[in-house]
Amino acid sequence: MFDSPLSASAYEVLQVVPDISDDELRKAYRLRLRQTHPDTGGDAVLFVQVQRAWELVGTADARAAYDRGHGFADVRYAPEWYAGGTDAADSGGGAGGDSGAGGWRPPHRPADTRPRARSFGQPGGWRRERYLTLMREWVGRGAELADPYDPALVRTAPRELKRLLADALAEEATARIVADLGMGYTVWHDVAADPRDPDLKLDHIVLGPSGLYAVLSEDFGGAVRVRRGELIGDGVPGSPVGDLVAATRAVARAARVRFSGVIAVLPDDDVATAIDEIGKVRGLPVAVVRRSALSTVLRRGLSGARDIGGNELFDVRTRLQSVVRFV
Repeated sequence: MFDSPLSASAYEVLQVVPDISDDELRKAYRLRLRQTHPDTGGDAVLFVQVQRAWELVGTADARAAYDRGHGFADVRYAPEWYAGGTDAADSGGGAGGDSGAGGWRPPHRPADTRPRARSFGQPGGWRRERYLTLMREWVGRGAELADPYDPALVRTAPRELKRLLADALAEEATARIVADLGMGYTVWHDVAADPRDPDLKLDHIVLGPSGLYAVLSEDFGGAVRVRRGELIGDGVPGSPVGDLVAATRAVARAARVRFSGVIAVLPDDDVATAIDEIGKVRGLPVAVVRRSALSTVLRRGLSGARDIGGNELFDVRTRLQSVVRFV
């Protein structure tokens, strides 16, 4: 909550404007407590959100820090964060290290010498670039855009812009998790399933001893449920699982490989079950998992998936490497 571009801000949860006085803010908080308290017929989830919002803006120091914000770029995935070489930086689309706005660069991180999965492509890169382009257009040509990730700016942007950034952040979060799987895994990010349609892509392909998996990273900004093999919810557009399966089958045909399954990864707070294997869609096993459970799933594999090892692992990697193109 509050850490996604699609999340309501603390002020929105308290139903006030950001420049409200401290006294009026306190009154609004007490009113929202009464309105949302479960004992008076309110919603328990909203009641907790109201309390959390007050923690963020309830004191002068906390409010100043919240208003100043840390931006939505500080946790950005960058190739230099892992010991996988420069493959990610050299392969296909991606925002690189410079946003092109105000000379912003991701914060420097110390070198990490732990063995990491070998990674190719730039996770979230295409959506970052698209976000930056549309944000500049929305603000207006010639307008100064010192920090395109400033929380105050992001919160006022149209939902389609916030969704682009939320998806990029989700892909980068998954990339950090899969990088930690170890040197027995190979990962491709932002893979084009159809060169003519950048929206039809695989966020990640993960190959390891447990199998070959296509992974979708999403943040819909709210609770998500599963019905008839598809994700549904107030913020869920289209058919994410159906599109994921279609893209997976396209890559499988091109590379002449067989995927073990597909995985949709969502923020922990947005799904009720840590690991939900929902059955097969067009012949492919599908699982919906919380982000914190992703490494467990990728290490053990989905139910019924066979292990891949030895020469087969090398062959599958070679086939994919020969056909993978990045958006």
